[in-house]
Amino acid sequence: DALPIFVTTYGGRNLGKGGTIRPGGPVQSFSLRDKLKCGPPPMTPLPPNIPTPIKTVRDLFEIPDGITYLNCASMSPQLRCVTEAGLRAVRTKASPWNLSGSEWFSGSEELRALAARVMGTDSDAVALVPAASYGIATAAANLPLARGQTIVMLHQQFPSNVYAWYELAKKNGGRVVVAQREPGMDWTEALIAAIDDDTALVAVPQCHWTDGSKVDLERVGQRARDVGAGLVIDASQSLGASPLNLERVQPDFLTAVGYKWLLGPYGLGYLYVAPKWRESGVPLEQSWIARAGSDDFSRLVDHTDAYRPGARRFDMGESPQFVLAPMAIAALQQILAWGVERIQRTLSLLTEKVAQLAADIDYAVLPRAQRSGHMIGIRPARGIPAGLPQLLQEAKVFVSVRGDSIRIAPYLYNDAGDIERLFAVLRKASGCQ
Repeated sequence: DALPIFVTTYGGRNLGKGGTIRPGGPVQSFSLRDKLKCGPPPMTPLPPNIPTPIKTVRDLFEIPDGITYLNCASMSPQLRCVTEAGLRAVRTKASPWNLSGSEWFSGSEELRALAARVMGTDSDAVALVPAASYGIATAAANLPLARGQTIVMLHQQFPSNVYAWYELAKKNGGRVVVAQREPGMDWTEALIAAIDDDTALVAVPQCHWTDGSKVDLERVGQRARDVGAGLVIDASQSLGASPLNLERVQPDFLTAVGYKWLLGPYGLGYLYVAPKWRESGVPLEQSWIARAGSDDFSRLVDHTDAYRPGARRFDMGESPQFVLAPMAIAALQQILAWGVERIQRTLSLLTEKVAQLAADIDYAVLPRAQRSGHMIGIRPARGIPAGLPQLLQEAKVFVSVRGDSIRIAPYLYNDAGDIERLFAVLRKASGCQ
């Protein structure tokens, strides 16, 4: 009757029940109620080098019966353990006299280490930020752009990775070049064609937010280095659900929100900073907690020019985040327990089913080689049916319309039955029944 679960700690303090354990450690003897908390699902052996799909874990999430939620790319539903971590943290915050000086730092450092593991890097590479736009603004404040040079981005890229670059171009006398796909061309080819000797910066996602179409960041990164351009990545629509190799991509900055594929709370995200910027970069804020020696409260009157090591100089103010950080810790622990490659493998089975069913009702889908595994866009041949939003609402099926694409973004709480329910609505809206 026992099932391994993960009990969230914050800065070494046990915020769960059942005794003090190591952070993220498994407990083997919890009640039936506790089985609804986070934990690795049963594993089924597969041939070597093929990630094991994860069985549906809907009971770990706060999703009522009757809801078909295929919109993780907008905002993830909350894991039960994340909700419980937040409630415990709020109660803990009510008694600040129990908060030790070390806990102003230990919780955020635990979170930083978990985010680094998801990214495949070390803790010194990661800053804690409130939003992707904050991470992009940090990059824009540090990367050079000379008059006449260009910034390359995708057509219809998400706005958080757009507006800062237009402002920088206007300020410095540069230009924004928008890469567009010609017929038969994918995003990677479009970007490589747009990058030339005038390019100073390339600002892109790992996949397009409207339909999950892929960008080969390794090829784009190499092309950027070939011309001496900086590389900035908004990984909000991929980090935690799609494998990423930072050593091969070599971005200058990579940022991601925490409330989508990282399953965390709204208002807390992450910023990867390349080594060259960790010692010379200029942060957006001058927070006291980012300065060297700030953990000794008695010495805060001794002002210093030195920062804490690594990317910590780029941390947002109030980085301890006594309520949000424990929630984010619980979320990242669970993602690491599942494994990003297994998450991607599982979701790709669902999006492939979407692609197959879409073809049956004459909806256009990109070729498999051009799609990310975790989300997919389908395009009706005659445009979005006028009655579709109402039909989806009545059926309690949740997807997003982005541009001319119906974006379907499943997660581990979904199964093939959810895909069938969506397509029952789409067939009805298209007059295919």
